[in-house]
Amino acid sequence: NMAYKYFLGLDPEELEIIDPSLLTKFRRTRLSKYEKDENGKIVKVVDKSEELMDALLEQTTKLALAKQVIKRKNIGIVDSTHTLSLYGYISPREKLIQVSKKLRKSIYNLDPTMKEKMPKKRESSGLIEDEILYCNELLEVINNDGRFIETIGVVENINLLKEVIEDTETELEYSKDQDAKVGHKTADTEFFGYKTHVMMTEERIATAAKTTTGEKHDGKQLQSLIEKTQKNGIELKAVVGDGAYSESDNLEYCKEKGIKNVSKLSEQVLHGSRKEEDKFEFNKDAGMYVCPAGNMAIRKSKQGSKKDSNNRNTQVETYYFDVEKCKHCPLRDGCYKDGAKTKTYNVKIKSETHTAQMDYMETDEFKEYYSHRYKIEAKNSELKNIYNYDKSSACGLSGVTIQGASTLFLANMCRIYRLEDEKSKKIEQ
Repeated sequence: NMAYKYFLGLDPEELEIIDPSLLTKFRRTRLSKYEKDENGKIVKVVDKSEELMDALLEQTTKLALAKQVIKRKNIGIVDSTHTLSLYGYISPREKLIQVSKKLRKSIYNLDPTMKEKMPKKRESSGLIEDEILYCNELLEVINNDGRFIETIGVVENINLLKEVIEDTETELEYSKDQDAKVGHKTADTEFFGYKTHVMMTEERIATAAKTTTGEKHDGKQLQSLIEKTQKNGIELKAVVGDGAYSESDNLEYCKEKGIKNVSKLSEQVLHGSRKEEDKFEFNKDAGMYVCPAGNMAIRKSKQGSKKDSNNRNTQVETYYFDVEKCKHCPLRDGCYKDGAKTKTYNVKIKSETHTAQMDYMETDEFKEYYSHRYKIEAKNSELKNIYNYDKSSACGLSGVTIQGASTLFLANMCRIYRLEDEKSKKIEQ
């Protein structure tokens, strides 16, 4: 490509150009930090992709301030946008079906008559226990036959099936992208991939962002986004977001920092302190809680009364989880009791912090600030539809973070150019 050669200062006829592996070396050395022991051996690799994200947003925010296209005292509008993984995923049951089929096929290639000796498939019940039982019967038939246990291709498939059976105790899904997780947009819809949590000004300049796996809670990222935005030179008057950002911790944090928290409360949002605050997280789109393993509640109900004998509010919301998933969850110890027919999680309704927020929601100031929230929805649509951030172009959290950093950097630069152009036109008029 002559344009590339010209940019790099190479002659058109020059043949010895830069080796392609240099790009990989650049990414590894510039975006990773190596920690070595006293003998010079690498003992730990620290990912620096988030530092790249912070550095690019810091530069564009300071550029926008220097060009006076955004106000130094501003509001921060916050939300998350999801990015689909480059690869799909399958459940442990589907993985067992795939591997057992591969094992049978390798046997049939050696002896087609083995089809008559294989265990009969049961009618599909959808339960992983039935699939594990079938796989164990399959392994027993092959071992009893004895002819194939030393054949290289068959042995590999036998060992693979045994590993998958063992992994069903810990694995919730299988994918080439091992970092990606299942997130929920509503109670009935889900996605497999990542979330990018973004804070921007009312002029639609992104000032802070953080990429996480898909199951992470939006509200947990607010304090980090506020700190990054303030570090980049923005004096926040208020932060505007949906119900995910109205947790007690966020309301109290904003109060301490002198920042207005402009987020609407819902009946399902966290009301007050709870022992398991860092474990079970509320998904505001679905209106359900998600357990630490990423499984969403399947239904909910209200229990208790608004006033007990001591005139106290004892009303709670009870969330019910699918016990079939709990039985095989790697985090079931201390969470699910073997043999239990139900798994529930209770949330106390209303705290003084949220009561004060309810009063603030009725003010004209709240309504004025909240009227800017639509802008973040438009920004998310822009990132996905114009800058192709709806699906990841790399595998792993680090790769998606780099993609998000470059996407937000480009979006900010284009926005700064437009705002500067609009500003010059007004001056001319």
